[in-house]
Amino acid sequence: MKSILLIALTLLFNILQAQDANTILEKIDANMSSENRVFESSMTIHGKRSSRTITSKSYSEGSRQSFTEYLSPASEKGTKMLKLDKQLWIYSPSTDRTIQISGHMLRQSVMGSDLSYEDMMDDRKLSEVYNARVTGEAMIGDRRVYVLELTARVPDIAYYKQKLWVDAERFVPLKQELYAKSGKMLKLMEMKDVIKVQGRWFPTTVKYKDMLKQGEGTEFTITRISFDQQIPEYIFSKAALKQ
Repeated sequence: MKSILLIALTLLFNILQAQDANTILEKIDANMSSENRVFESSMTIHGKRSSRTITSKSYSEGSRQSFTEYLSPASEKGTKMLKLDKQLWIYSPSTDRTIQISGHMLRQSVMGSDLSYEDMMDDRKLSEVYNARVTGEAMIGDRRVYVLELTARVPDIAYYKQKLWVDAERFVPLKQELYAKSGKMLKLMEMKDVIKVQGRWFPTTVKYKDMLKQGEGTEFTITRISFDQQIPEYIFSKAALKQ
Protein backbone atom coordinates (compact mmCIF):
# COMPACT_ATOMS: atom_id res chain seq x y z
CA MET A 1 0.00 0.00 0.00
CA LYS A 2 2.82 2.40 0.90
CA SER A 3 4.57 1.76 -2.41
CA ILE A 4 1.35 2.46 -4.37
CA LEU A 5 0.87 5.72 -2.43
CA LEU A 6 4.50 6.69 -3.06
CA ILE A 7 4.12 6.05 -6.81
CA ALA A 8 0.90 8.08 -6.87
CA LEU A 9 2.53 11.00 -5.04
CA THR A 10 5.57 10.86 -7.36
CA LEU A 11 3.32 10.93 -10.44
CA LEU A 12 1.35 13.85 -8.99
CA PHE A 13 4.57 15.74 -8.22
CA ASN A 14 5.84 15.17 -11.77
CA ILE A 15 2.54 16.37 -13.25
CA LEU A 16 2.53 19.52 -11.10
CA GLN A 17 6.19 20.20 -11.92
CA ALA A 18 5.51 19.82 -15.67
CA GLN A 19 2.56 22.21 -15.37
CA ASP A 20 4.74 24.77 -13.58
CA ALA A 21 7.49 24.43 -16.21
CA ASN A 22 5.01 24.80 -19.06
CA THR A 23 3.54 27.87 -17.38
CA ILE A 24 7.04 29.39 -17.23
CA LEU A 25 7.56 28.63 -20.94
CA GLU A 26 4.26 30.31 -21.79
CA LYS A 27 5.31 33.42 -19.85
CA ILE A 28 8.66 33.46 -21.69
CA ASP A 29 6.81 33.20 -25.01
CA ALA A 30 4.53 36.10 -24.01
CA ASN A 31 7.65 38.28 -23.63
CA MET A 32 9.79 37.01 -26.48
CA SER A 33 7.23 36.24 -29.22
CA SER A 34 4.94 38.68 -30.98
CA GLU A 35 2.57 39.10 -33.89
CA ASN A 36 5.26 41.20 -35.51
CA ARG A 37 8.28 43.33 -34.69
CA VAL A 38 10.62 45.86 -36.29
CA PHE A 39 14.11 46.30 -34.89
CA GLU A 40 17.53 47.74 -35.63
CA SER A 41 20.60 45.92 -34.38
CA SER A 42 24.35 45.60 -34.39
CA MET A 43 26.22 42.30 -34.50
CA THR A 44 29.85 42.32 -33.34
CA ILE A 45 31.83 39.24 -34.30
CA HIS A 46 34.85 38.71 -32.06
CA GLY A 47 37.43 36.71 -34.01
CA LYS A 48 40.79 35.38 -32.86
CA ARG A 49 42.69 38.49 -33.99
CA SER A 50 40.11 41.22 -34.57
CA SER A 51 36.44 42.15 -34.31
CA ARG A 52 34.00 43.59 -36.81
CA THR A 53 30.50 45.02 -36.46
CA ILE A 54 27.59 44.65 -38.86
CA THR A 55 24.37 46.69 -38.52
CA SER A 56 20.96 45.80 -39.89
CA LYS A 57 17.24 46.49 -39.83
CA SER A 58 14.79 43.60 -39.56
CA TYR A 59 11.06 43.01 -39.90
CA SER A 60 9.32 39.84 -38.73
CA GLU A 61 5.78 38.55 -38.64
CA GLY A 62 5.17 35.72 -36.21
CA SER A 63 7.50 32.79 -36.84
CA ARG A 64 6.69 32.51 -40.55
CA GLN A 65 8.08 35.63 -42.24
CA SER A 66 11.11 37.85 -41.74
CA PHE A 67 13.16 40.30 -43.79
CA THR A 68 16.57 41.75 -42.93
CA GLU A 69 18.58 44.43 -44.70
CA TYR A 70 22.23 44.93 -43.76
CA LEU A 71 23.22 48.59 -43.47
CA SER A 72 26.95 48.55 -42.72
CA PRO A 73 29.88 48.13 -43.25
CA ALA A 74 30.16 49.01 -46.93
CA SER A 75 31.15 45.43 -47.82
CA GLU A 76 27.82 44.11 -46.46
CA LYS A 77 25.55 47.09 -47.20
CA GLY A 78 22.57 46.16 -49.32
CA THR A 79 22.70 42.43 -48.58
CA LYS A 80 19.17 41.24 -47.83
CA MET A 81 17.69 38.11 -46.33
CA LEU A 82 14.10 36.89 -46.70
CA LYS A 83 12.42 34.02 -44.86
CA LEU A 84 9.04 32.71 -45.97
CA ASP A 85 7.89 29.73 -43.91
CA LYS A 86 10.77 27.21 -44.21
CA GLN A 87 12.44 28.85 -47.21
CA LEU A 88 15.33 31.33 -47.03
CA TRP A 89 16.76 33.57 -49.76
CA ILE A 90 19.75 35.93 -49.70
CA TYR A 91 20.38 38.75 -52.14
CA SER A 92 23.96 39.95 -52.72
CA PRO A 93 24.35 43.40 -54.31
CA SER A 94 27.95 42.65 -55.38
CA THR A 95 26.75 39.88 -57.70
CA ASP A 96 23.16 41.12 -58.14
CA ARG A 97 22.07 37.54 -57.49
CA THR A 98 19.50 35.91 -55.19
CA ILE A 99 20.29 32.45 -53.90
CA GLN A 100 18.24 30.07 -51.80
CA ILE A 101 19.80 28.62 -48.66
CA SER A 102 18.57 25.11 -47.92
CA GLY A 103 19.55 21.69 -46.59
CA HIS A 104 23.01 21.44 -45.00
CA MET A 105 23.74 25.06 -46.02
CA LEU A 106 21.40 26.21 -43.23
CA ARG A 107 24.02 25.08 -40.70
CA GLN A 108 26.58 27.51 -42.13
CA SER A 109 27.64 30.64 -40.25
CA VAL A 110 25.89 33.93 -40.97
CA MET A 111 28.63 36.34 -42.08
CA GLY A 112 31.25 34.56 -40.00
CA SER A 113 29.29 34.94 -36.77
CA ASP A 114 28.43 32.33 -34.15
CA LEU A 115 24.85 32.22 -35.49
CA SER A 116 23.81 29.82 -38.23
CA TYR A 117 21.08 30.37 -40.79
CA GLU A 118 19.24 27.59 -38.96
CA ASP A 119 19.32 29.70 -35.77
CA MET A 120 17.76 32.62 -37.60
CA MET A 121 15.14 30.47 -39.32
CA ASP A 122 13.51 28.93 -36.25
CA ASP A 123 11.52 31.52 -34.32
CA ARG A 124 8.82 29.21 -32.99
CA LYS A 125 7.52 29.55 -29.46
CA LEU A 126 9.38 27.35 -26.97
CA SER A 127 6.09 25.96 -25.67
CA GLU A 128 5.24 24.71 -29.18
CA VAL A 129 8.40 22.64 -29.69
CA TYR A 130 9.73 21.63 -26.25
CA ASN A 131 8.61 19.78 -23.16
CA ALA A 132 10.02 21.34 -19.99
CA ARG A 133 10.76 20.51 -16.39
CA VAL A 134 12.10 22.65 -13.56
CA THR A 135 15.36 21.26 -12.20
CA GLY A 136 16.10 23.91 -9.57
CA GLU A 137 16.74 27.55 -8.77
CA ALA A 138 19.93 29.64 -8.87
CA MET A 139 21.26 33.19 -8.98
CA ILE A 140 22.67 35.04 -11.98
CA GLY A 141 24.15 38.25 -10.63
CA ASP A 142 21.43 39.66 -8.39
CA ARG A 143 18.59 37.92 -10.24
CA ARG A 144 16.90 34.77 -8.93
CA VAL A 145 16.31 32.33 -11.77
CA TYR A 146 14.48 29.09 -12.43
CA VAL A 147 16.59 26.39 -14.10
CA LEU A 148 14.68 24.49 -16.76
CA GLU A 149 15.55 21.47 -18.88
CA LEU A 150 13.87 21.41 -22.27
CA THR A 151 13.50 18.33 -24.49
CA ALA A 152 12.29 18.52 -28.08
CA ARG A 153 8.83 17.16 -28.86
CA VAL A 154 9.01 17.80 -32.60
CA PRO A 155 11.46 16.18 -35.04
CA ASP A 156 12.41 19.27 -37.08
CA ILE A 157 14.45 21.03 -34.40
CA ALA A 158 18.08 22.14 -34.47
CA TYR A 159 18.74 21.54 -30.76
CA TYR A 160 17.29 18.42 -29.16
CA LYS A 161 17.83 19.67 -25.60
CA GLN A 162 18.23 23.02 -23.90
CA LYS A 163 19.10 24.16 -20.42
CA LEU A 164 17.53 27.49 -19.60
CA TRP A 165 18.06 29.97 -16.76
CA VAL A 166 14.91 32.13 -16.53
CA ASP A 167 14.49 35.34 -14.55
CA ALA A 168 11.98 34.34 -11.86
CA GLU A 169 10.36 37.79 -11.77
CA ARG A 170 10.45 38.99 -15.38
CA PHE A 171 10.33 35.61 -17.18
CA VAL A 172 13.04 36.23 -19.73
CA PRO A 173 15.96 33.86 -20.37
CA LEU A 174 19.30 35.07 -18.98
CA LYS A 175 21.35 32.06 -20.04
CA GLN A 176 20.78 29.24 -22.49
CA GLU A 177 22.75 26.10 -23.34
CA LEU A 178 21.87 24.29 -26.56
CA TYR A 179 22.60 20.57 -26.98
CA ALA A 180 22.64 17.91 -29.69
CA LYS A 181 20.76 14.64 -29.12
CA SER A 182 24.13 13.05 -28.24
CA GLY A 183 24.39 15.37 -25.24
CA LYS A 184 27.18 17.50 -26.73
CA MET A 185 26.80 21.22 -26.00
CA LEU A 186 26.71 23.11 -29.28
CA LYS A 187 26.05 26.71 -28.28
CA LEU A 188 25.96 28.98 -25.26
CA MET A 189 23.87 32.16 -25.08
CA GLU A 190 23.95 34.85 -22.39
CA MET A 191 21.31 37.59 -22.27
CA LYS A 192 21.47 40.95 -20.51
CA ASP A 193 20.30 44.59 -20.66
CA VAL A 194 16.67 43.61 -20.08
CA ILE A 195 14.23 46.45 -20.72
CA LYS A 196 10.44 46.81 -20.71
CA VAL A 197 8.99 47.55 -24.15
CA GLN A 198 5.25 47.95 -24.73
CA GLY A 199 4.40 45.97 -21.61
CA ARG A 200 6.86 43.11 -22.13
CA TRP A 201 10.34 42.37 -20.79
CA PHE A 202 12.99 41.84 -23.43
CA PRO A 203 16.79 41.30 -23.34
CA THR A 204 18.47 43.68 -25.77
CA THR A 205 21.94 42.11 -25.73
CA VAL A 206 22.71 38.47 -26.45
CA LYS A 207 26.17 36.92 -26.59
CA TYR A 208 26.36 33.78 -28.71
CA LYS A 209 29.22 31.29 -28.49
CA ASP A 210 29.46 28.41 -30.93
CA MET A 211 31.28 25.79 -28.85
CA LEU A 212 32.66 24.16 -32.01
CA LYS A 213 34.31 27.39 -33.26
CA GLN A 214 37.33 29.38 -32.21
CA GLY A 215 36.99 33.04 -31.33
CA GLU A 216 35.39 34.99 -28.51
CA GLY A 217 31.78 34.77 -29.69
CA THR A 218 29.29 37.13 -31.26
CA GLU A 219 27.49 39.93 -29.45
CA PHE A 220 24.07 40.86 -30.85
CA THR A 221 22.62 44.15 -29.59
CA ILE A 222 19.17 45.54 -30.39
CA THR A 223 19.43 49.32 -30.60
CA ARG A 224 15.76 49.97 -31.34
CA ILE A 225 12.68 47.73 -31.25
CA SER A 226 8.93 48.07 -31.54
CA PHE A 227 6.18 45.45 -31.52
CA ASP A 228 2.80 45.14 -33.26
CA GLN A 229 3.62 47.54 -36.07
CA GLN A 230 2.00 47.97 -39.46
CA ILE A 231 4.45 46.29 -41.87
CA PRO A 232 3.75 46.65 -45.60
CA GLU A 233 3.04 43.24 -47.14
CA TYR A 234 5.52 43.81 -50.00
CA ILE A 235 8.38 43.64 -47.45
CA PHE A 236 7.85 39.86 -47.29
CA SER A 237 8.29 39.23 -51.01
CA LYS A 238 11.17 38.19 -53.23
CA ALA A 239 10.70 41.43 -55.18
CA ALA A 240 11.76 43.37 -52.06
CA LEU A 241 15.19 41.70 -52.15
CA LYS A 242 16.28 43.75 -55.20
CA GLN A 243 14.66 47.05 -54.26
